[in-house]
This record gives sequence, C-alpha cells and structure tokens, in this order.
Amino acid sequence: MVSIAAFAIISLAGFGFFAWNMLKIRSNILMGRDVDRSDNKSERLKTMLLVAFGQKKMFSRPIPAFLHFAIYAAFIITQIELIEIVVDGLSGEHRIFREALGGFYTFMISFIEILSLLALIATIAFLSRRNLLKIPRFNMKEMKGWPKIDGNMILFMELILVCCIFTMNGADEVAYNRGYMHDGVLHQGSYGFAISSFIGPLLFDGLNDATLHTLERIGWWGHIAMVFAFLNYLPYSKHLHILFAFPNTYYSNLEAKGRLTNMESVTNEVKLMMDPTADPFAVPAEGAAEPQRFGAKDATDLTWKNLLDSYSCTECGRCTSSCPANITGKLLSPRKIMMDTRDRIEEIGNNVRKHGKDHDDGKSLLGDYITEEEIWACTSCNACVQECPVNIDPLSIIVDLRRYLVMEESKVPSELTGMLTNIENNGAPWQFSPTDRLNWKDEA
Repeated sequence: MVSIAAFAIISLAGFGFFAWNMLKIRSNILMGRDVDRSDNKSERLKTMLLVAFGQKKMFSRPIPAFLHFAIYAAFIITQIELIEIVVDGLSGEHRIFREALGGFYTFMISFIEILSLLALIATIAFLSRRNLLKIPRFNMKEMKGWPKIDGNMILFMELILVCCIFTMNGADEVAYNRGYMHDGVLHQGSYGFAISSFIGPLLFDGLNDATLHTLERIGWWGHIAMVFAFLNYLPYSKHLHILFAFPNTYYSNLEAKGRLTNMESVTNEVKLMMDPTADPFAVPAEGAAEPQRFGAKDATDLTWKNLLDSYSCTECGRCTSSCPANITGKLLSPRKIMMDTRDRIEEIGNNVRKHGKDHDDGKSLLGDYITEEEIWACTSCNACVQECPVNIDPLSIIVDLRRYLVMEESKVPSELTGMLTNIENNGAPWQFSPTDRLNWKDEA
C-alpha cells in the first residue's frame, strides 16, 4: 500500500506540474494576434500525417532521418509498456497484462525492446555528432551555453531510460527463470523477450534472488521516474516539438511559399484609393477591426501561429545551414530568429503573470533580441521554410519585423531606398527613364 500511495502521489504531482506548465505556454501563445487557419481541414490533416507523423521532410537527409526515426518510433511504441507500468503501480500487480495477452504480450515487449536498442544506438550516434564530430550547425553562436546543454541533456536522459528498461526486463527474466516469487506469484519458465532473454542471463545470472528483485525495482522505478522527469522537462526544452509538431504542421500555411501576406487594413486602403466610386469620407462599418500596428515590434505583435512556431522549433539548424545569407557570412540565422521569439514571449508571459497585463519592461523583440542587420540580410528565398522538418516559417516573422521598420519607423537601408525611388519614378529598379528602355537594341 505504501508503494501504491507513493506512486499515486508521484503521478499526480508529475502530471499536475506538466499541465500547469503547458497552460502557461498556451497562454503565451494566445498573446499573439489572431489568424484564421481553420480552412481546408482535409489538406491540413494530410499535411500533419505526412510531415509530423510520417517524418516526410526529415528524409531529405537520410542518415540523421533514420536515427531520428528510431528514437521517434521507440518513443511512440514504448508508451504501451508505460501504460502497463502505470496500471501496475496503481494496482500493486506485476505485469498485469501478460497473462491476458499471452503471446501477443511477448511480441509487443520484444518489439519495444528492439526499438529501444535501436534508440540506444541512435542516441549514442547523436551524442557523437554533437560532441565528437562537432557538426557545424550544432556549434554556431546561438547554440552556445544552455542550448548545447539542453541538446545533450535530453540524450543522456534517453540513455538512462533505455538502461532502466533493460535492467527491469533483464533482472525480471533471470528471476522468472528461477521460479522467483514476485508479489506472491510463482513464476515458471522464460518471458522469451527478444533482447532481455539474452542480456538478462548474461549480466545478472550470478546474482541472488534478493539482488535481482532490487535491480528489477530500480529499473521499474527508474523508468517511471525518467518518464516523469522527461515529461516535466519538455516545457523548458526544445524537445517540446515532440508534442507541438502535430498542431504546428496541422496549422501550416497552405499558400504558395512565394506568396507574402498583406495587412488587411492596408489592402482596404489601397482598394479604396483605386476605386473611383468610393467615398473617401465614409465611416467604417460598425464592428470593423481597429487599426493595428503596422508590422511587428514585439512578440505580441506576431500571430499566435508565429508563436506556436517558436515553441515547436527543435533547434536542428537545418534552416540556418540552408540559408544563403548565413552561408555567405551574414548575421542572419533563421534558427536564432525562432529561439529569440520564444525567449521573448516567455519573458512577456512571465512579466504578465507577475506584474499584470499592462506591465511594460521597456524591451522589445526588435532591437533587444533581433537586430535590424539580421532581418535585412534575409533574401526572402524561403529556403528556411522549405527545410524545416515541422513547417516552421521564420520568414513571416522577418517580414513583419521589416514591415514595422519601414511603415512605422521609416527605416529602410540606403540600398533599398534607391531601388524603391527608381521603381516609383521609372517603373523599374534601374535608374533609366522608361523611354530609354529599348535603347539597347540600337547598340546591338
């Protein structure tokens, strides 16, 4: 009963703390401006299944894709064993589903063990890529400090979790072979699990029954402890994409990548100017949206989807490694744009909860986190959007930050000023009169 009570308390605390943190993140995301992504439900579902569930975009780089898929599949399938652990913990039973499921139970645990072994190999490979091979995109400036620790910490947690699984199953296998009584139940024979039926006798055969029971309990409690630790670490980690990849891909922008968004208020004004029959002094219709800030200065000026993007970012760096501006040595890193956006909305959310919604800390996303040099380095090529495994759109944030600078602050780089003046006067980016546009043919 003490064990059951302890497990129930730990479970309630673990799930409760996780839910509390997720509600905070939800409130942060909802601070963003509204955007309608409720259309084309079938297309959105298809996108989610292909990109998030099927890992479609990961396989543009096959080797890391296979390694990632091994961990991903193990994470999904091992939840079946986790269900049994939770039921065992609350009921005081041991492997409660084994007798009822029979051979299918052996198959499922064996399948989980094979996936866990593959996940172990993949985890070691990822640790090597980050710390021994030092893949360039994992060692850029924005990845120093906490992001590097975060990337390694989750992999070490995975190693511990897999070791706990095999300690639990391996020690239990040896005890079962001996007919050891666990919780008053006399076992006979072998579980026949694919991996632990071999490594169990290899590692634990020389131990006495009491030690085997202790090791099995260490593995069992270690497994559930690591699950709760991992669960409650997610809201503070880049690995929140494990959960957010699904809604993020569902609410993807389904428009063509080259199509930039326009502000509705600006579009309406332009249409009004182009309509000779329109009354320029007409009063806006009742219920019309209030004029909003042009572009974005702070994280709350972005849409909720932009903020969901920032929480879904796994910091893999595929966007930055494909960015032509970054490749040519410019300051822009699309990954840093997403990391800065997430850090800023976290800061705003904490301030709101501590000081109230009207609190102003005197900071903003543009200037204090992201510099003008970064956003003007962007070529709007959409390479970052194309490469992202979970359909994050850094370009939309960059465009809104630029829009604020141009329309609110009248700040435009001198190179663009000349081009825009030429377009206004000559109808083309070049400093030639339209009447001279065909002069080249006379020189041919």
